Amino acid sequence: MSKLKKGFLWGNSTSSMQTEGAWNVGGKGKSVYDVRESTEFSSDWKVATDSYNRYEEDFDLMKEMGMNAYRFQISWSRVCPDGDGEFNEEGIAFYDKFIDELINRGIEPKICLYHFDMPLKLAQKYNGFLSREVVDAFVRYGEEMLKRFSHKVTYWITLNEQNLYSATHKAFKYAGYLTGEQTLEELYTISHNIMMAHTRFANHLHEFYPECQVGGMLTYMEVYPLTSHPKDIYMARQLDEFMNHNLLEAYTHGKYSNEILGFMKKNNLMHVIKEGDLEEMAKMTSDFLAFSYYASHTIDHTKIPEGTPVNAYWEYGVVRNPHVEATEGWGWQIDPMGFRNILVKVYNRYKLPLFPNENGIGVQEEWDGVNEIQDDYRIEYHRDHIQAMKDAILEDGVDVIGYLGWGLIDIPSSQGDMRKRYGMVYVNRTNHKLLDLKRVPKKSFYWMQQVTATNGANLENLVTVPS
Repeated sequence: MSKLKKGFLWGNSTSSMQTEGAWNVGGKGKSVYDVRESTEFSSDWKVATDSYNRYEEDFDLMKEMGMNAYRFQISWSRVCPDGDGEFNEEGIAFYDKFIDELINRGIEPKICLYHFDMPLKLAQKYNGFLSREVVDAFVRYGEEMLKRFSHKVTYWITLNEQNLYSATHKAFKYAGYLTGEQTLEELYTISHNIMMAHTRFANHLHEFYPECQVGGMLTYMEVYPLTSHPKDIYMARQLDEFMNHNLLEAYTHGKYSNEILGFMKKNNLMHVIKEGDLEEMAKMTSDFLAFSYYASHTIDHTKIPEGTPVNAYWEYGVVRNPHVEATEGWGWQIDPMGFRNILVKVYNRYKLPLFPNENGIGVQEEWDGVNEIQDDYRIEYHRDHIQAMKDAILEDGVDVIGYLGWGLIDIPSSQGDMRKRYGMVYVNRTNHKLLDLKRVPKKSFYWMQQVTATNGANLENLVTVPS
């Protein structure tokens, strides 16, 4: 029943394209998401949950839930329509009021600068982060946001889940890459360019805005060997190094992992690192380390063809872990012990405060228009993960800044799917019908009130729900 430290941050985390809508108003330019059409199991991105017009209602719900932090994303193309041109004062004014309304409710704003939604013109002209011109544009955008909002916002992250842009095939989609053969050389070019975007922003913040804090963010890929076979163990360790520790080493010590540099040399990839880059990286520090965590993964070496690059192990070798349950529909394996393990090993190795930025369970839910959604499975998921975090803090000595759930007011998934709901508040729309977009608290909403009111001391399930 122990409480966490005073000032612990409880909150919500989202992206702009999954919440705002208003894709063609307020001077916003198009992003790569704005031109994607709906499919059978996904919506388009034109409305999302209409938070552009309803954010004060959402903030009121966050306050009612007891939240004191919100990690949101600035839409690059809303504040700079072409990605690298004139800034849009109407878009900047929107976020200025947005931040003020958070602060007025006692909610700490945390800014993320990029969450997959490359300005369309940069993607079309330069093929996204494959180009150093886009790195320059990103840094210019980030510096402008610091100039506008640093006096109101302490916590900053550059790129959501940076290892997704750098170490898997998803990098091409998320980095604004529109055309090409998706080669290993291009993958490592994108990976390094994105690291330089983070590096240059972080160094600028620390030089000119010492009152602010910045940290890199990755989606921590906890990987277990399927068996005690040495190759399973070795490949799981390789993935941990390539997917996780390479970025953590850079964020903390200003240099890439020796293992990754060795791989790059062996595969003739060192030329993607330009003159002066490593010296610039060496100046980089972080104030905290941020990560998302949803599920753990298990690797079977027998399924991976000989000669497969580590970056592609995922495409062949991930198998079901027989020892943990999985979500329906998406098969994400529910593993709170994995969350604790990550917190402990990352803190022990890097000695920086940790800030879990995303955690949650995606489930198919429907509202009958009358009765409250009894989402005990969501309560159980968050209860077990918060308890794992508390154990890491109170028993293992880990310094944790806060706990941010993902999409705690329903939003379309990263693939645009409204069927996959993470929220403690239901938003009344489907993939293809907007309906009335009404916000309806679920049972878990009231459970979270109890958690935040006791600063994490009371995680017990609710017997009854307030009427």
